[in-house]
Amino acid sequence: MTNAQATDKHPGELADVPGWFPPLDQMLFTWFLEQQKTAGMKGDLLELGVYMGKSAILLGHHLQDGELFTVCDLFEGDAPDEANKAESSQSYASLTQQAFERNYLSFHDALPTVITGPSSLVDEKVAPDTCRFIHIDASHLYEHVYGDIGAAHDILLPEGIVVLDDFRSEHTPGVSVAAWEAVLNRGLRPICLSTQKMYATWGDPEPLQEELLEMLRQRSDVGLSVQEAAGHRLIRTRSRGMKPPSFPPSRHYVEPTPAPAAVPTVTETRAARPARPARPAPSRARRLAKDLLPPVVTRAVRRARAKRS
Repeated sequence: MTNAQATDKHPGELADVPGWFPPLDQMLFTWFLEQQKTAGMKGDLLELGVYMGKSAILLGHHLQDGELFTVCDLFEGDAPDEANKAESSQSYASLTQQAFERNYLSFHDALPTVITGPSSLVDEKVAPDTCRFIHIDASHLYEHVYGDIGAAHDILLPEGIVVLDDFRSEHTPGVSVAAWEAVLNRGLRPICLSTQKMYATWGDPEPLQEELLEMLRQRSDVGLSVQEAAGHRLIRTRSRGMKPPSFPPSRHYVEPTPAPAAVPTVTETRAARPARPARPAPSRARRLAKDLLPPVVTRAVRRARAKRS
């Protein structure tokens, strides 16, 4: 993983916030959160690992009245072990709590509840059976992801959704092992897979899968396939040039100044020369005389004309 480019400027749009949050996942987050709202589902939101706040800003936009939003990250704090410390210094050296809060408050009036420390603190701070949506994007080491999935199981409501980031990336095998182990041995049931994330539940995925398939089949910017594996229906999605869904600009957004209209340039050209009048055609008599005169006479006539001129 490489660092996203950090910035000390207030973002004007969500696209200005550094981070790894592709348009496909922005669309899926929005769809799942709106489906929960439409179904009348209430519950809190939780994100483990926020980086600069890009996905947290989107989650906060879907917070309903009476719900709580909690985020957890090490920020500049100490990692719980050497492996996690090395991971943080390599991939998240530019992360600061100040940068996260600046970005988040550019779009929202108040911060979520912030837990500064390892994700293992979450189950002590967030009550069981309270969350409807959890995004796990903290440490990518197997032991930590295993613990995060266990905490999510206890914190989620029965039909709540958990999203596991980087479940299939070549540089995060620990997430892959923990995610599929949870599917095979811990009762986790996939709803769908994007290029980057697994969307799953410990409830019944079938109703959501049917609604999701109906929506996705109407879009031309999503590649779609359905497979069966180990008794699970896997809906696979990929972007086909997808644009991010619309999202409200921040309080610092400045409307781009339209470019001035180009002034047409006038190129001076030489006036066209008048056409030279055509010589009149010789009369028939002159043509006949020319043809009948011997060459010696013709030459004499030419010399005489030359002398006169």
